[in-house]
Amino acid sequence: MPLDPRTLSGTFQKFAHSERSSGILLIACTAISLLIANSSLGPDYASGWQIRVVGLSLEHWINDALMAIFFLLIGLELERELYSGELSNLRNAILPTFAAFGGIAVPALIHFSFNAGTPTRAGIGIPMATDIAFTLGVLALLGNRVPPSLKVFVVAFAVIDDLSAIVVIAVFYTAQLSVGYLVAALAVWALLGGLNRLFRVMSLTPYLLGGALMWFLMLKSGVHATVAGVMLAFAIPFSAKADGEASPSHRLEYFLHKPVAFIILPLFALANTAIFVSADWMQELSSSNSLGITAGLIVGKPLGVSLLCWAAVASGICRLPPDLSWRHIIGAGILGGIGFTMSIFIANLAFAGHAENVNASKMAILLASLTAGIIGFLWLRFLGNRSEDA
Repeated sequence: MPLDPRTLSGTFQKFAHSERSSGILLIACTAISLLIANSSLGPDYASGWQIRVVGLSLEHWINDALMAIFFLLIGLELERELYSGELSNLRNAILPTFAAFGGIAVPALIHFSFNAGTPTRAGIGIPMATDIAFTLGVLALLGNRVPPSLKVFVVAFAVIDDLSAIVVIAVFYTAQLSVGYLVAALAVWALLGGLNRLFRVMSLTPYLLGGALMWFLMLKSGVHATVAGVMLAFAIPFSAKADGEASPSHRLEYFLHKPVAFIILPLFALANTAIFVSADWMQELSSSNSLGITAGLIVGKPLGVSLLCWAAVASGICRLPPDLSWRHIIGAGILGGIGFTMSIFIANLAFAGHAENVNASKMAILLASLTAGIIGFLWLRFLGNRSEDA
């Protein structure tokens, strides 16, 4: 029997609604940013994001501080999925986990094959991520032509993708490491965990104050400060009762949905998609780094997702949900090539201080994400509603 939409948690439905609305706004902000960047206002627009406020540029505040809140929301969503969502049941979690690992490994290998031994090998993490907002936006356009369980599957593997990207950021894109600050940040995290596990403090205030301190210490440590957002999420108490409505984790997740969807991510898009399209843009897109990003997202994602899902099902480790076919899995993999937010975020870290590489990477990300979105939409529009024996 197909999954009844009424069985989806209220939290998930609110999440999906805000994410798809955010996707539309992100497209508008990206278009505005691109138009301004390539107009006579372009230089002033770009320099405006570099205005310093309390020691950091506006772009830095957005990418390090506001995006930490975005990562906090990602962490809260992952926590919910692990405790009461699709990932709480091991059998249900296996398929999207294999999908995520395939969608990470194959794009990375493709980028590596183009860039091994070159300075641009640092971009290997760029095609690993999947943008949840844009992906759900495309699924929303398809309406009831795709089964509800496909949306749950996509969100599950996209969240695991993003968590893996966060690990990549923490491990491979760390600047000079200050052990003292890192130990202090971990000590604050342990203290917050104790407030949760040992003393069952249910007020959000100490967690938010501790999270702000942990963010500052992580910023000083050299590890990217946004990692503190995910760490904080798993320190906040969660309850699976009544869809988690009484828990601090659920309250904070519900509160953050709209600010993240309609303020933080649009600001990120405006600040990070001011891409200057030069006269030799074709040459930039044909560079080894750009080819690795484009092929990784457009080809690597569906190939990796489909192959590892097939391996998991063929080996008997798990099975496809009753209302999903292999056409749905391939379509989900194609949509997984919409990297956008996380891919741009990693590009900024991979090529920090190299504006030309960052600009070219962002151009490749936008082109690949647009292509993946169009192909994925058409694939599921014309093939996704056909029945097929799993």
